[in-house]
Amino acid sequence: MSLKIAFALASLAGLIGIGFGYFLRWIISLGKRGSMELEIKQMMLDAEVRAQKITEEAEGRAREKEGKINTELKEKERELKQTEERFIRKEELLDTRQTKLDAEEVRLSRGVEDIQKKKEEVDALIKTEQEKLERVANLSAEDAKNELFRSVEKQYEADLEGRMRKFELSANEQLERRAQDILTTAVHRYGNSVVSDVLSTTVSIPNDEIKGKIIGKEGRNIRTFERATGVDVIIDDTPGTITLSCFDPVRRQIARIALENLILDGRIQPAKIEEAVLKAEAEINTIIKKKGAEAAYAVRVSNLDPKVLMILGRLYFRTSYGQNVLDHSMEMAHIAGMLAEELGADPAIARAGALLHDLGKAVDHEVPGTHVEIGRRILKKFNVDERIIQAMQAHHEEYPYETPESMIVQVADALSGGRPGARRDSVANYIKRLEELESIANQQPGVEKSFAIAAGREVRVIVKPEAITDLEARKLARDIADKIEKDMQYPGEIKVSVIRETRVIEYAR
Repeated sequence: MSLKIAFALASLAGLIGIGFGYFLRWIISLGKRGSMELEIKQMMLDAEVRAQKITEEAEGRAREKEGKINTELKEKERELKQTEERFIRKEELLDTRQTKLDAEEVRLSRGVEDIQKKKEEVDALIKTEQEKLERVANLSAEDAKNELFRSVEKQYEADLEGRMRKFELSANEQLERRAQDILTTAVHRYGNSVVSDVLSTTVSIPNDEIKGKIIGKEGRNIRTFERATGVDVIIDDTPGTITLSCFDPVRRQIARIALENLILDGRIQPAKIEEAVLKAEAEINTIIKKKGAEAAYAVRVSNLDPKVLMILGRLYFRTSYGQNVLDHSMEMAHIAGMLAEELGADPAIARAGALLHDLGKAVDHEVPGTHVEIGRRILKKFNVDERIIQAMQAHHEEYPYETPESMIVQVADALSGGRPGARRDSVANYIKRLEELESIANQQPGVEKSFAIAAGREVRVIVKPEAITDLEARKLARDIADKIEKDMQYPGEIKVSVIRETRVIEYAR
């Protein structure tokens, strides 16, 4: 019984504790809610204060901005009013001037009418007087004028003829003197040195032991070098030098560069010789390209195709009567430009026509036709200005003079080639004979290339071994010799050497 009471009391105590806990929790929550409401109210009050402050600041700035805008508007209105007043005054001034101009126009119109009436009266009076004179003289005005001219012409015929002859002679003298002055001025303004080309080149060597290497065992090195380059190698007792002789300056320069490279390398043998010759040919091509571009730049000729410049550069190794053709062309271009400036022609066209006038000589041994015709075809192929072609094509009178620049180019050619010492006829004839020798050999079937050496006393012919046998090579030598005897005139005798060489090459891999 006591246990039940104790259990009941404990349960009652627990319920009372729980109820009291809930009551305390409710009291605490009421306190917290009251403090939160106070905080929220305080925050709302602070926000209202800040909003009021921001509103007041914004209204202040707005009033300040409004004041500035009003001030600017008033200033603009004042300026517009002043501008309007100026326009009104100008309009009034223009109206006044227009009124005056209208009045002046009316006055001038009346004056013109009065003058026209007076002119008509004067014309009528002159016509009346002329009719009276015609009736008195029984001649019309035209007949009287012709009669007067005939009378004066007959009376002063001798005097007029003498004066006309005097004027003609005086004009011719002045024109001739002017032409001489122009030519003299052009030549004096361009003073170019005259350098005669030679037919041999000297190569310096470090010591005379090199001569033995160049000759090689049983002369195989020197024979290979001469066959590959087409030049004559002269090795004599002169210390420190070797002479290369050939009429073709391109071959001579290739041989010089190849020989110098071989001497520097020190390994002189047939295989290295052929390799050095190929490298020298590539180097010469670079020089040719450079010389063509430098020539065009020096005479102020632009917009030429690079291939035209390449062909032009080949003239650096070409001579005409002992005169370097590229130097001659550059000299002509300078003179032609000066003449064109003096005569009022186009200096650019004159310079270009003079520079390119001998372009065909660079390939005339490879292409049929005269060098003028070859040059025309080259320039047309690369779309060069037609005026330049017209200027260059008439310098040997193969084509008519179509423009003033064409006559200027012809005159410049005569001036450049006609100066004392500029050209040597004997050298040109000698080179022409050597070229004919090579041409005769090259025309034969099976010939790969040929070289005229030893001052034209020997023609060295290299044939294709697969096209000609040893027996046919003998016959070819006889045929070339017979052709030379028939077609050429020469002193002494010419040796014809036909070389047939077979090479077999294999590679071990």
